[in-house]
Amino acid sequence: MPSYIEVPEAAACKWVSIREQNRERFDLPTVFSILIYTHPETGFPLAICDGSFHTVMRTGAAAAVSVKWMARADAETLAIVGAGHMAEGTLATCNEVGKWRDVRVWSRTQARLERFIKAEQPKYDRFEIRGSTSLKDVVHGADVIVTVTPARAPLVMDEWVAEGTHIAALGADKRGDQELDPRILARARIFVDDLRQCRTDGEINVPLATGLLTERDVAGEIGEVIVGRKRGRTSPSEITVFDSTGIALQDSATVPLEYERARAAGVGIEKKMIST
Repeated sequence: MPSYIEVPEAAACKWVSIREQNRERFDLPTVFSILIYTHPETGFPLAICDGSFHTVMRTGAAAAVSVKWMARADAETLAIVGAGHMAEGTLATCNEVGKWRDVRVWSRTQARLERFIKAEQPKYDRFEIRGSTSLKDVVHGADVIVTVTPARAPLVMDEWVAEGTHIAALGADKRGDQELDPRILARARIFVDDLRQCRTDGEINVPLATGLLTERDVAGEIGEVIVGRKRGRTSPSEITVFDSTGIALQDSATVPLEYERARAAGVGIEKKMIST
């Protein structure tokens, strides 16, 4: 996943592998990645770093940005569908933009929920993390729902989602993936991170392919909301959906900060990789 930003100038490339059975078969993360940060003018490799944690945090940050710009200002209940590493990043970043009083997490297994809560609860003292294997109980009545699963069939049902809810759908990243009942999308104001990518790989890919939605049903890209070209939420009762597949520009936008902070903290190992 190569990417380049002109201002401030930055270039990076991320190698990503996704193995959906890793957790069940090997107790390993689903996603592994290596991130290479290069000097934008010379191409000199400035840093080679773990891209997995980076991906977890920038993916969660995309959800948090959507919460900031699209959720109701009085949102207090956060529901996270999934209890893996992506859920950890989602909780950490959404905590920066919301005043949560109630945080709920769903997983198919109680053991996974207990592991998640044991690891994450000590980081937060403002709310209690409640886990359940009942997805309906987790999402029903939530102000914000974030989905971070590799589902190939709808998990979150239309009748569970109240008016005024904001949903960040992060899990779908390839053709055929689907986490939301398409009836939710039919009554929602939809924004995406990148339309060209989402129409084939994102949450909207199946409803578009089956004719339940058209591209005209997509209100725009979230960047258009941030720069003021389009309105995000238009009323307190509106359901809003952010479909995020993740874009490489997010890597180039964030890795320079990580690099400079690592250097300032003396973290990492310097290696001479190129003879001059």
